[in-house]
Amino acid sequence: MGTATVIDHPLVQHKLTIMRDKETSTSSFRQLLREIAHLMCYEVMRDLELTTITIETPIAEMNAPTLAGKKLVFCSILRAGNGLLEGMLDLVPSARVAHIGLYRDPKTLIPVEYYFKAPEDLEDRLIVVVDPMLATANSAIVALDRLKERGAKNLRFVCLLAAPEGIQKFSEAHPDVPIFTAAIDQKLNEHAYIVPGLGDAGDRMYGTK
Repeated sequence: MGTATVIDHPLVQHKLTIMRDKETSTSSFRQLLREIAHLMCYEVMRDLELTTITIETPIAEMNAPTLAGKKLVFCSILRAGNGLLEGMLDLVPSARVAHIGLYRDPKTLIPVEYYFKAPEDLEDRLIVVVDPMLATANSAIVALDRLKERGAKNLRFVCLLAAPEGIQKFSEAHPDVPIFTAAIDQKLNEHAYIVPGLGDAGDRMYGTK
């Protein structure tokens, strides 16, 4: 669908099922999100460019592969994005980190920005934007707009769940940015929640209402 790639690895799907269950505890939800982030990061980074460097093993000198170019950037859409961010940093601890604080006005559903901090020279880096839910796509679109204003050109968006409506709107606004998700659900309900979804990811991560 559009530019969305579904990461359907059996371990991702199994862990996602547990996360969807309303009886899953806050601590389990948080841990599972981190674990899924590991697995999704592996797929999202599959085509990273490599170069070679000369090293010495305990046995011999060799030309060994290493990541090429400047360090990539993980950008978390606060607050729920931090669950994916932490898991991805486990695999790429040297990555730079950006944060975009957005909340959805409950009446208009329009995102309101309250925080933005990102590394310099974004135009030379791969930026992976993370947020568990792509529902209306309003927050994701605003986040991408802000990053592009700062010069970002090479962007990817990673989410746990996506709604068809959100994918369509996101792809119309940013057709150059691929989406990676663990599942595409049925629809949005009248409150703009993904159905069947898993509820509010931020609330379930942090035990809030």
